[in-house]
Amino acid sequence: MKKLEEYVREIPDFPEKGIIFRDITTVLQSPEGLKLAIDEMVKVLDGVEFDVVAGTESRGFIFGVPIAYTLEKAFVPIRKKGKLPCETISAKYDLEYGSAELEMHKDSILPGQKVVLVDDLIATGGTIEASVKMIEQLGGTVEKIVFLMELAGLKGRERLKKYDVVSILRYEGK
Repeated sequence: MKKLEEYVREIPDFPEKGIIFRDITTVLQSPEGLKLAIDEMVKVLDGVEFDVVAGTESRGFIFGVPIAYTLEKAFVPIRKKGKLPCETISAKYDLEYGSAELEMHKDSILPGQKVVLVDDLIATGGTIEASVKMIEQLGGTVEKIVFLMELAGLKGRERLKKYDVVSILRYEGK
């Protein structure tokens, strides 16, 4: 069986010269790659006590839902502003050029619930930092943050140093 990193397609000079884009669509397109990714993410949760898996739009949904299903936990979507139909809370975060805003339903995390946060990638850490703020605002505690990949050169982990963060694949560059 191939290693998980062998399913990740590398695209040189995208989106700009000198950057190697790590494409996970090739992981998703392979039944073996997808199973391996989910299994590895589930494995790092062994022994972690938690109630809810939360995932950020949209690739956090792709990985978070099967993790929640496998471990028989609830799943909470963290969405881009304006996508949720009920009363929400929100948090803004900075992008390279501007800012964005995420939302969660006000009743999605109950006080005292323990949460595992899932996403495909940690780069600068802004998206997950905003997600953590909302979870804590609702009274939840973040027990672990799980990423499929980490671009260590962008130092996103430093923004999350108070939390237990794990990435399945780690790339030193950007």
